[in-house]
Amino acid sequence: MPNEALSTKSPKQLVNAAAKRDHGFRNEKSHLMDKIMPIALFLCAALSIATTIGIVATLIGETYHFFEKIPFIDFITGGKWSPLIDPKSFGIWPLICGTLLITVIACLVAVPIGLASAIYLSEYAPKKVRNIVKPILEVLAGVPTIVYGYFALSFITPIIRGLFADAGVFNALAAGIVVGIMIIPMVCSLSEDAMTAVPRSLRDGAYALGATRFEVALKIVVPAAFSGIVASAVLAFSRAIGETMIVTVAAGSTPKLTANPLESIQTMTAYIVQVSLGDTPHGSVEYGTIFAVGMTLFVITFLLNILAQYVARRFREEY
Repeated sequence: MPNEALSTKSPKQLVNAAAKRDHGFRNEKSHLMDKIMPIALFLCAALSIATTIGIVATLIGETYHFFEKIPFIDFITGGKWSPLIDPKSFGIWPLICGTLLITVIACLVAVPIGLASAIYLSEYAPKKVRNIVKPILEVLAGVPTIVYGYFALSFITPIIRGLFADAGVFNALAAGIVVGIMIIPMVCSLSEDAMTAVPRSLRDGAYALGATRFEVALKIVVPAAFSGIVASAVLAFSRAIGETMIVTVAAGSTPKLTANPLESIQTMTAYIVQVSLGDTPHGSVEYGTIFAVGMTLFVITFLLNILAQYVARRFREEY
């Protein structure tokens, strides 16, 4: 009987019936995905939040135990850092000053070069040239930082010592220059994206008034993209503060309260690497300094990220 019922239907009716069944199956599958995907995406977001909370909780807990043994006021105001040798001192400022010295040198290298590269790519370079130059420039972001560190030690440092007789084998200047080279792609890419987002009508209006291409770039495009440019500079500053391997290899391991870039210094990240090698007993005061320094670094970078977001909102231009 079922075969007889099927035989009474025309081929067109059979095709339509099959299409309806297939459509119903797809609708059922689509509804299932609509239910599953929000849950999966929520779990991914929750995992990110949980990881952040776990990191912060670990830092806070270990830092609290450290400050139970070492007065916070000595840590934040002291001018000498020697927790591993007697007499022990726990003043964080030599590490902070070394970190800021490297970071300032890096930004003095990266921001002008990165901004100039972004202006060229956005306002001067033909499309074919831009499609070639920008990916090549961004390759710098993929070079391992340990390679940058040995590049600083074996190439930049001999040049600096040839120019300055009192420069040490390990010095802040070489490390700062190479950190700056490393973060050029970040400044260039973010700034170029901000400039590209500026409407073409602003440029055309300036050209119609007789402005040159350089005047348009400097007086129209850069001010209009100012929020993105400043945000890229602040994010590059944060990236330079958190750099580890370059400063560990090229800057030395001498915590020193100095502004002389030709001397050996130590940054917060380099100190964490030094103590994390496994020679320091777990639970000791020396071991706790890892988390105290890490918490200081976390607070600085957190405040810089908040500053970058504020600047981006404060100076954002909407067209």
